[in-house]
Amino acid sequence: MKVFVPLDSAAVALGADRIAEAIVAQGAARGVTVQVVRNGSRGMVWLEPLVEVEVDGVRHGFGPMTLADVPGLFSDLASHPKAIGPVEAHPWMKGQTRLTFARVGVIDPLSLDDYRAHGGLVGLDRARGMTRAEIVAEVTESGLRGRGGAGFPTGIKWKTVSEAAGDQKYIVCNADEGDSATFADRMLMEGDPFCLIEGMAIAGLACGATKGYVYIRSEYPVAIRVMEAAVRIAREAGVLGAAFDMEIRVGAGAYVCGEETSLLNSLEGKRGVVRAKPPLPALQGFLGRPTVVNNVISLASVPVILAKGAAFYKDFGLGRSRGTIPLQIAGNVKYGGLYEVAFGLTLGEIVNGIGGGTASGRPVKAVQVGGPLGAWFPPALFDTPFGYEEFGAKDGLIGHAGLTVADDTVDMLQMARFAMEFCAIESCGKCTPCRIGSTRGVETIDRLARGDASALPILTDLCNTMKFGSLCALGGFTPYPVLSALTHFPDDFARQREAAE
Repeated sequence: MKVFVPLDSAAVALGADRIAEAIVAQGAARGVTVQVVRNGSRGMVWLEPLVEVEVDGVRHGFGPMTLADVPGLFSDLASHPKAIGPVEAHPWMKGQTRLTFARVGVIDPLSLDDYRAHGGLVGLDRARGMTRAEIVAEVTESGLRGRGGAGFPTGIKWKTVSEAAGDQKYIVCNADEGDSATFADRMLMEGDPFCLIEGMAIAGLACGATKGYVYIRSEYPVAIRVMEAAVRIAREAGVLGAAFDMEIRVGAGAYVCGEETSLLNSLEGKRGVVRAKPPLPALQGFLGRPTVVNNVISLASVPVILAKGAAFYKDFGLGRSRGTIPLQIAGNVKYGGLYEVAFGLTLGEIVNGIGGGTASGRPVKAVQVGGPLGAWFPPALFDTPFGYEEFGAKDGLIGHAGLTVADDTVDMLQMARFAMEFCAIESCGKCTPCRIGSTRGVETIDRLARGDASALPILTDLCNTMKFGSLCALGGFTPYPVLSALTHFPDDFARQREAAE
């Protein structure tokens, strides 16, 4: 009997480890030999822990599992109260275009043989027969852009590093996933670590880099453990070695270290504060050497591009947003989780179609896209296609593609205040507009809440100063949730003034 139980952090938080132990114990008590595989998550978080039992080569799902549900796995599976049928046939799975996450939830994350059997290392093998320029051209032609938030063309960054002078170059993976409603990086590292390793090795070939680092936030203990084990396995198998090797570094959890120059400072053992640009990290990055800094999903998207070709990947998406994007749907939503699909769905199709609307059953009031620094979009903007330029045209940003859904009971003035307070707490202190502006912003929003209408133009001017006066995304993007709340939900601010009066 072959059973799959996720080791994914979300599943573990919901009892997956205890479920795995109970399955083994139940099998022993019944004299049934049970092979338990700890896989990644399929992304259907509302069904976690999602246990899968292989029947005649088909994996049938059961979830959300509890300890009381375990004995039923050893009887008639079709009548099990938590049965959802063949997992691949589930509507959540059938509607996706899984390229980057094709193996997540499917394979044993630490089995290199399993990885190879599901298409792994094909891209790296091809890259080894190509020149640097050819690899860079392939990635450039694919249209891949940074999935960490900025959306900068990956191929252009690689070309800069590849052509830069330097006796030592580096590939740095930004796995400091600190935005609320984002968990794609974690899921990929926990569920398919060799994919990230392969992507970094290809980047090393493309840029002439022989050393790589993965900077993971300390709040991800499972991802750290899996990645460290995967690096050892890859090194022993010769996937990593003299031509390109890598190691895992753990950050202390400062939000600002998600910004690439702060991350580099931290990686060097310095205080995590923003560096002024220029020089760009591509020319003077880690230890002053040419450095590629990409996030997890950017690098993990490279193997499929090299394996199947730029044209294949570029065929998905719209406009300048090519390929697929792992949507991370969270907040007050019925079906929360990770859903990989080509760019182009409207925000309404994502929230109401894929997400199923709110978990509370009340009307959707707003959706924040892009983490705690992203703009709040009301239903009136739900026809916006999910693409970098399309969201930018509506004064929003895709960011890391995290979506937080809120129903009509949410007070948008308080959401605006949270964004400012978050910035005030997490600011590294490097830039005056961010360091001082965020604190004054909280005070100004509190004035509005007390009914002081004269604070409104002050808040608007303050937001514009922060937007254009800060060196990193923290201070520059904090105005997005504040200004969008003011623009789209003025009644919430008016009610606060009326209550105060």
